[in-house]
Amino acid sequence: MATDSSSGSLLGWLGFRGSRAGDKGGAAGAGRGGNPATNIFQQARAHLLDEIGSFLLAYELDITPNNLMAAHGAFSGSNPGLARQIAHQVASGIGITQQWLDEVTAADQVVDKHDGIEFLMTKLETTLENFSKNTTAARSATSDYSDELEQHVAELVQVQETGHIISSLADLAKAMLERTRHLEADMRRSEDEAKTLRRNLEKAKRDAEVDHLTGLPNRRAFETVLDREHKEARAALDPLVVAFCDIDHFKLVNDTHRHDAGDRVLRLIAEMLSEISDDNCHVARHGGEEFVMLFRGATLSEARSRLDDVRENLADRKLVNRKTDEPFGQITFSAGVADVFDFPDPRSALKAADEALYAAKQGGRNQICLAEKPAQAA
Repeated sequence: MATDSSSGSLLGWLGFRGSRAGDKGGAAGAGRGGNPATNIFQQARAHLLDEIGSFLLAYELDITPNNLMAAHGAFSGSNPGLARQIAHQVASGIGITQQWLDEVTAADQVVDKHDGIEFLMTKLETTLENFSKNTTAARSATSDYSDELEQHVAELVQVQETGHIISSLADLAKAMLERTRHLEADMRRSEDEAKTLRRNLEKAKRDAEVDHLTGLPNRRAFETVLDREHKEARAALDPLVVAFCDIDHFKLVNDTHRHDAGDRVLRLIAEMLSEISDDNCHVARHGGEEFVMLFRGATLSEARSRLDDVRENLADRKLVNRKTDEPFGQITFSAGVADVFDFPDPRSALKAADEALYAAKQGGRNQICLAEKPAQAA
């Protein structure tokens, strides 16, 4: 019983709860009537679970949280870069080892840490907002109290016949008034400090979503845009297309001309992709030599055509390393393009675009391939 419970918890954490053969509405019942969309979704979840399990068993990888998260990212489409690295490693005949998997997932662990920092920053920002409201209210109340107290002090001083007792009370009230004025000034300074810190936090949050080499949004920022545009495009019945672009033979550029020259190539391609972006076309650096684009309001063929124009323009340019005057040779990129609404969710479309990119690489590079539609959407 304990094993079933822990297994159920793990399946739930991975998003597979209810997909086992004995579960109500699970994959085993997919062919026995019910909602066709639900059946397809259940089958997809069961298939993903099989892929994860087969991967871990085939390469004798321990069933650890890190390995499960890596396998889930690779086979669910949430981490297409890792999926492509795994495919390349397998195709090369080298195979997958624990050491290799730990090395290639190290960068993703940094992203996870950034997400944790983002959560803490958001929590701190909320705390600051509450603190600022409280200090503003307290300062306002203190100011009102001080004004009223000052009025009473003036009245007490004017009443001469009350004698020594009233005079003492007046002195005490003056001291209290002085303290409240100091407290009011301290609260005002605290408010100013809170406002400054909030501005700094907002800047830090913006910086955390920018790739500082190219100036483009980074992977985290793009995922936020993808979710937002997917919801809005679905509601407005607008077409939505996603594309993965990867510079061909970029390692050779770095090895031949050094990394600073490779950085200049990255910035050039970022600029060229940015030239076709607008309010309905977004471009981001996904990591390494890989870029990702989102086209809203453009059909699959239109998005491919716009991206292909950039590809041809780049391939025709005669680039020279300005520091050494040596030619780079032809610089090209490959891309995979997918219609987001051909797939169950945006992450599945990303995975399909990445698989199309891999096909473009395998087919000779310097080309754009369209993603294959899933069987149920064909």
